[in-house]
Amino acid sequence: MSQSALIVAKFGGTSVADFDAMNRSADIVLSRSDVKLVVLSASAGVTNLLVTLSEGQPVTVRQQLLEKLARIQYAIVDKLRAAVVIREEVSRILENIALLADKAALTPSACLADELVSHGELLSTLLFSEIIRERGVPVQWFDVRRVMKTSNRFGHAEPDIAALAELSDSVLTPLITESLVITQGFIGCEAGGLTTTLGRGGSDYTAALLGEALKAQRIDIWTDVQGIYTTDPRIVPTAKRIDEITFEEAAEMATFGARVLHPATLLPAVRNDIPVFVGSSQAPEGGGTIVYNQTRQQPLFRAVTLRRNQTLLTLHSLNMLHARGFLAEVFAILARHDISVDLVTTSEVSVALTLDTTGSTSHHGSLLTTGLLTELSSLCRVEVEENLSLVALIGNQLTQSQGIGKEVFGVMEQFSLRMICYGASNYNLCFLVPGNDAEHAVRTLHQHIFE
Repeated sequence: MSQSALIVAKFGGTSVADFDAMNRSADIVLSRSDVKLVVLSASAGVTNLLVTLSEGQPVTVRQQLLEKLARIQYAIVDKLRAAVVIREEVSRILENIALLADKAALTPSACLADELVSHGELLSTLLFSEIIRERGVPVQWFDVRRVMKTSNRFGHAEPDIAALAELSDSVLTPLITESLVITQGFIGCEAGGLTTTLGRGGSDYTAALLGEALKAQRIDIWTDVQGIYTTDPRIVPTAKRIDEITFEEAAEMATFGARVLHPATLLPAVRNDIPVFVGSSQAPEGGGTIVYNQTRQQPLFRAVTLRRNQTLLTLHSLNMLHARGFLAEVFAILARHDISVDLVTTSEVSVALTLDTTGSTSHHGSLLTTGLLTELSSLCRVEVEENLSLVALIGNQLTQSQGIGKEVFGVMEQFSLRMICYGASNYNLCFLVPGNDAEHAVRTLHQHIFE
């Protein structure tokens, strides 16, 4: 298929939340003849319900969660013309969810969690396909696991790019030439045939991966906001929409807390120079943001982002003084416990680091397990601070511009800054503040720089 003939459209949970939302999304799909492949998230709230079920719940809690899940799905089913037929299929899927939830109550596992959670996307795509079909448009429901082959790292699986390209060419391309294809985001399949997930936010990643494999002209991400803003409009109502932004800027924003795009979404698009459009399915006429490799303007300051619920670990040891290998030992311990380190600063006798808790579907307790803290404590004195927030100023050539530190930290002098990271990247300057001060800090910084 030629690159000019294909747009991959992805719709998030709020865009398929109920019957009306699905119809609005269907309007968008059918108004654009180049949209050949549609990738869906689960309906809003469904993934959280399934994650909770996967953690193993008492029978009464399971029943409540399953009833809530059924209400969400049947509210859509009952408005379809072929309600009886679709209801049978939805009922079968809900029964399977109940069986898996029973198993999880006995022996929860990451493998079982992925199998359970995947049903959200299976349900939303089944219902959305029927809504398209009722409009008299040829449509095919497609199980993405046929092409999305991954590693067996359940909860955060890595896709096999080569296999995806080969299978998409042989399996998906023929389907797309015949009709509109509806498929699932977020889920895949490992070599043994078991279902995997790509991590929270993975539906965006799926759309970009499929766009790459099919040599798409553009990837459209439809969500509940009209593009990418200079900060979260819910915190700062005067935030301005950014009409064009580079992949580097958008990736920095996503990494440091902007929730419009999943950071990994951008990687396949960057590799192939595929533009990514971000718009609102609730108001598609309002336009949005286009993400390119290069834009006409790259301002010094682009946006302010916020990432909540940060944990700061400070490790003290006199053995660090003029010694080799201390940091290597610390990172080896963290790696053994499958913990990703986010920001790091060091002094002669201590190292402070923040932990990245995003990107996994697993919610089985805190990252700071007794085993981890015991291992670290045998090496050094450990201090833990929680309920912090990371504020990041995103821009261009920040480390090469004079007076940045004075301008930013002069504005921030009223706040207690727990950690500052500046210089590692040309694109960001970030710092930790107490969680209670986070929104005030964002408003203050945004007002000074953008207003």
